[in-house]
Amino acid sequence: MRPVDHLTGAARATKALLRSGVLRPERPDRLWHLAQAVRHWGPGLAAVFAMGAARYGSRPALVDERGPMSFAELDARSDAIARGLVETGVHAGDTVAVLCRNHRYFFEITGALAKLGANALYLNTGFAAPQIAAVMQRERAIVLVHDDEFGALADIAKVEMRLLAWTDASSSTEPATRTLDELARRHAEGPRLDRPAREGRVIILTSGTTGPPKGAFVAGTPHPGAAIALLERLPYRAQEKMVVAAPCFHAWGFANATTSLLLGDTMVLERQFDPQQALALIARHRAEVFVAVPVMLLRILELPPEVRARYDMSSLRFVPLSGSALPGDLATRFMDAFGDVIYNLYGSTEVGSVSVATPADLRAAPATAGRPPRGTLVRLLDNAGRDVPSGSNGRIFVRGPLAFSGYTDGGSKSVIDGFMHTGDTGHIDRDGRLFVDGRDDEMIVSGGENVFPREVEDVIARHPDVVEAAVVGVPDPEFGSRLKAFVVARPAAALDADTLREYVRANLARFKVPRDIEFVDELPRNGTGKVMRNELERR
Repeated sequence: MRPVDHLTGAARATKALLRSGVLRPERPDRLWHLAQAVRHWGPGLAAVFAMGAARYGSRPALVDERGPMSFAELDARSDAIARGLVETGVHAGDTVAVLCRNHRYFFEITGALAKLGANALYLNTGFAAPQIAAVMQRERAIVLVHDDEFGALADIAKVEMRLLAWTDASSSTEPATRTLDELARRHAEGPRLDRPAREGRVIILTSGTTGPPKGAFVAGTPHPGAAIALLERLPYRAQEKMVVAAPCFHAWGFANATTSLLLGDTMVLERQFDPQQALALIARHRAEVFVAVPVMLLRILELPPEVRARYDMSSLRFVPLSGSALPGDLATRFMDAFGDVIYNLYGSTEVGSVSVATPADLRAAPATAGRPPRGTLVRLLDNAGRDVPSGSNGRIFVRGPLAFSGYTDGGSKSVIDGFMHTGDTGHIDRDGRLFVDGRDDEMIVSGGENVFPREVEDVIARHPDVVEAAVVGVPDPEFGSRLKAFVVARPAAALDADTLREYVRANLARFKVPRDIEFVDELPRNGTGKVMRNELERR
């Protein structure tokens, strides 16, 4: 790299860090405590909690249904719980499963495990008992930390060593099980924890929409280069209020939560998403940021206009969005209602951030995934590993600063010339914007024609009487496969299958018109809002 390029990159990085508030003047005593935190814990996730206490002290790190918790309190509680975990037999290198919703205990156990050098395995709150048992056995988790509401599932899964996180005293079903509160009280005082010999690993499970979820090792803290590149494209700011509705057990929610801790933001948490409650939290706390997945915006827009009008959303300036594709014209409809606030990030647990669509991108092309951040390269390749012609569809491969260290079973994604496959296919328009056409394994071949469900779903979703839709391939004796659409219609809509087929036929080629259309009350979704296509294919 030429010196001038290096200086330009350094200047851009400095500008992004100053704009976000990461770089700002600090008192000498705070700088000393920050340096001590990094020196003691190293650059990993454990240091994030100690640095937060040193830099932000009594500022609220989070607010949940039990009120605020400061950065200093969160650091101290995670220390105490870590000491208590040692007493229960958890040590560096052990794996602890976490089955928690978004609340303080999720972060207390996360900090405690990081400080012990233990692995945190985050389970999907939508799992059934057999999935809990199977994943814990596969990942060799020795303890399950769970909310009280999941006690019956833990019983069925026959989990032997358990700790309770969130409990409602009036409805607790686990009076004999130790709680994180108990560990924190008993070990509030004790020796300072030593830096562990190894850094604990964070294990995020893939969505499992088309097969069993895999465990993926992810970085507990953002890669510096990747973080700076995203700060150039995404308007995160220090010491703001961030309503985190996306589940923190998933990569998207977890990444925003760690970003919030690093920036000194106050996370406002809700255990279960409710669209009206989300608006109430934004209005009550004058939150600037709302972290969500696309289906949450859809649910907010389904609220009657008079309900939405009750809440003052004028503080909201930034809605970072990811987790699944934006259906139809959802982005523009939401921005028409709440202002140009959506920044849609396309990526995955394995490859990290691939591209960012700004409000301007989404206004110009509502279906776009945007453009890659600085330092990330995207290639579209055919099945032979060759670059496809400009404007053509190809498999999306990415090379960026995130180094995916593989799945817990030792497997990895397909890699060609240092570029990793996302599992998706897409195309790039003449303005350099990336579009994700669908999953590689979701393409439907019907009568020799290739159809990606998303294109059909987007058209159906734009019908004024449709809330959302999903399209899958079902066996057909003549064509091999045929398209079947599952459609959620608006209440009281006079919509039938023939009318909807004519609507699709007016907008797409005839071979893309679903032969079968089934109206349903809702689409099956996992905890991150992704449609469970494997369930639809079995219907």
